[in-house]
Amino acid sequence: MTVQVTNSFMKRLAMAGLVLGLAAAVAACSSFPRPSMPRLPFLGSGEKVEEIVETEPADRLYNEGVALANSGEFKNAAAKFEDVDRQHPYSDLARRAILMTAYAKFEARDYDGAVAAAQRYVTLHPGSEDAAYAQYIIGESYYRQLPTIELDQKATERALSALNDVVQKYPDSEYADQARQKVTIAYDQLAGKEMEVGRYYMKKARFLAAVNRFRTVIEQYQTTRHIEEALHRLTECYMALGVVSEAQTAAAVLGHNYPNSPWYKDSYTLLEKGGYKPEINQGSWLSRIIRRDQA
Repeated sequence: MTVQVTNSFMKRLAMAGLVLGLAAAVAACSSFPRPSMPRLPFLGSGEKVEEIVETEPADRLYNEGVALANSGEFKNAAAKFEDVDRQHPYSDLARRAILMTAYAKFEARDYDGAVAAAQRYVTLHPGSEDAAYAQYIIGESYYRQLPTIELDQKATERALSALNDVVQKYPDSEYADQARQKVTIAYDQLAGKEMEVGRYYMKKARFLAAVNRFRTVIEQYQTTRHIEEALHRLTECYMALGVVSEAQTAAAVLGHNYPNSPWYKDSYTLLEKGGYKPEINQGSWLSRIIRRDQA
């Protein structure tokens, strides 16, 4: 799967005269004589000489980068685009080259490099029509590095933040829908991590610590697939702690929202064995969440 340079993006480059007949252009460029290094005199002791830097035309470098990218040589393409930015920093092509550097580095799976280039583009050109694309590259780069549930979720949090920026700052862009879908998955990943830690604490009979994890899922990740299990685990933990009213409330909320859930059946059975039934306690923090959501 790749982050595509969309048709609209390529059309804008073409209108600027940047995407040329690449084969002919590159072939023609290759025949240009390269400037030779001048002969330098020997330096006396302590003498210094300014460094002489060779430069190539910006459009030549840029089109060579595009040709390399079209051939799948993304690492080399990124180097060409970086040369445009380095050798011609104040040119209009330099702005486009920063974005193309981000794209090429992403395709080369240099996600840290892609993030750095895309962040630079967004910082320097926040009002550009391609800023949404750059922001999406940031989010997608983090998203491609989502760790497994067992590992630290810092990358997931960064992906969620960057993708939310796409949705909030560029809601009408062509990347917003893709970002929303990945935001849902990132939320589910974070909720899954909380569930894993909560279950670990349960196995260690650290029920209060487990409650805090499951409560986080209820309060912050209500739209994820983990919500049913989280309510059931709260029922189990509160029963183990002897806080029956909270256990009843958790089960009642679970049954109200997911009456056919197997998790609700387990919660109901657990309460029934103790001589109780699901019942909302109006003083419970769960009740406050329900009232807040209904307001």
